[in-house]
Amino acid sequence: MKTLNYRVVLFAFALIFGVVFSIPSLTQSEQGKKITLGLDLQGGLHMLLGIKSEVAIESRIKSMAATVKYIFDDEEIIFDELRINEDQTITFELLDIDDVPKAKKLLQKEIEGTIFSENGMKFILEMTAEEQVRTEKNAIQQAVDTIRNRLNEFGLAEPTVAKQGEDKILVEVPGIKTQEDKQRLKKLIERAAHLQLMAVDEDRIARVNTMSEAEAKSFGDVILTDVNTPEKYLLRAIPVLDGSMLTDAKVGFDEQNQPVINFTLNGQGAKIFGDFTGQYVGKRMAVVLDNKVYSAPVINERIGGGRVQISGRFEFSEAQDLAIALRSGALLAPVVIESERFIGPSLGADSIQASSLALLLGFILVVIFMVIYYGMAGVIANVALIGNLFLILAVMSLAGATLTLPGMAGIVLTVGMAVDANVIINERIRELLHQGKSIGKSIEDGYNNAFTAIFDANVTTLIAAIVLVVYGTGAIKGFAITMGIGIAASMLTAIVGTHGIYQWILPKIDKNKLGFWFGIQREGVK
Repeated sequence: MKTLNYRVVLFAFALIFGVVFSIPSLTQSEQGKKITLGLDLQGGLHMLLGIKSEVAIESRIKSMAATVKYIFDDEEIIFDELRINEDQTITFELLDIDDVPKAKKLLQKEIEGTIFSENGMKFILEMTAEEQVRTEKNAIQQAVDTIRNRLNEFGLAEPTVAKQGEDKILVEVPGIKTQEDKQRLKKLIERAAHLQLMAVDEDRIARVNTMSEAEAKSFGDVILTDVNTPEKYLLRAIPVLDGSMLTDAKVGFDEQNQPVINFTLNGQGAKIFGDFTGQYVGKRMAVVLDNKVYSAPVINERIGGGRVQISGRFEFSEAQDLAIALRSGALLAPVVIESERFIGPSLGADSIQASSLALLLGFILVVIFMVIYYGMAGVIANVALIGNLFLILAVMSLAGATLTLPGMAGIVLTVGMAVDANVIINERIRELLHQGKSIGKSIEDGYNNAFTAIFDANVTTLIAAIVLVVYGTGAIKGFAITMGIGIAASMLTAIVGTHGIYQWILPKIDKNKLGFWFGIQREGVK
């Protein structure tokens, strides 16, 4: 009798692997990695977001103005009255005529997507129409990426965030069951997280409580309020720097053990911050987040290293969510929740029950057919089918994948596809037995002859599944993932595993009982 061969050992290892790592998902135990149920199975939050793309234009204009200030200061070009006008143009006046050629060259090189006109020493800088369209499109795609990053950092499993139509964003978050979680999640999604460091207008701030918005704007200023009190601040409208230069944000604690947010700037931001604090010692700089002043400390000395702190009487959870929003990046334009649906788990329970019934019935019918039609060869194919199902569950569990209703449909489909390879192999073996070849020769040639057809069919289907995973979203991706894993697993179980079992039990196969072993009668064999 032949000893165990490497194919049987490999199949046994795969079967044990599948069973062990499937147990947490099957038993829903607290230990081990488990498959996460999707929105359609466990309930959750479904939202459709709109985006205020015009705000992205305003933010881009502010960023351009800040860049103009930075490069002119860095090149020691003297200018005055740098401001943003109501028609979204930037105006400034140079004070030295010798700086005009240099300034024009810098504007052309450093400020992309703009055109400028000049009238003597006065310049008007405006965004091109093409740049406006590009900024609006970028705002939508950036919102999709930013919201997805926020939800991933929040610890949510497989949220769906995708662009829908030209200017809408679809968000589906499974597992949100309480109103408290729902409100916290909505706040995280809607928060613009637009960080700015802005200079306080020390010359006019004494009149801030009697000053109108229009008057402040005429001075190139803006009036903002404190996040916790009604106190008003008069700030320079063009920020010193913004959150685009932020590289990290973490929650910390101050001397009173209150949560604060410590953030770090990149190299350019650290230089700008250090130069500004060195130049304006004795004056104040405001830390502004989403147009609210969180603090406005006096600059006592030059601050290098690019490290800044935000304090604002945070709750710890609020500080965590804000740090997530800052790390994920600011939204170029605010999002608005246009519709939302809170899906309960009852639909999921019905779906799970119906899909489980379909899976069970499909599995039983396939098992019965294989045993009746192919005898012990059908039993061997069924063992491979069971191993295939356990491998699918194990791989999805280890990957922390999300199982959706289409995903369950993919598993049901895989049940039929998994035995397809063995059907082809068994038919090839039968043909060879009918030709009078020995059992051992028929098995080996049967696998060799069937392999090309099986491999080609599975590879082409796998390619289609990969394309659906890469370019599909939501339900399509869930279906493709389970189908792809099932196809890969069937190559191991249906081809390698069953081949090894036949080689292992070959000495026990009685040539006079081919009906028992392969479902054919002896008299039908030459």
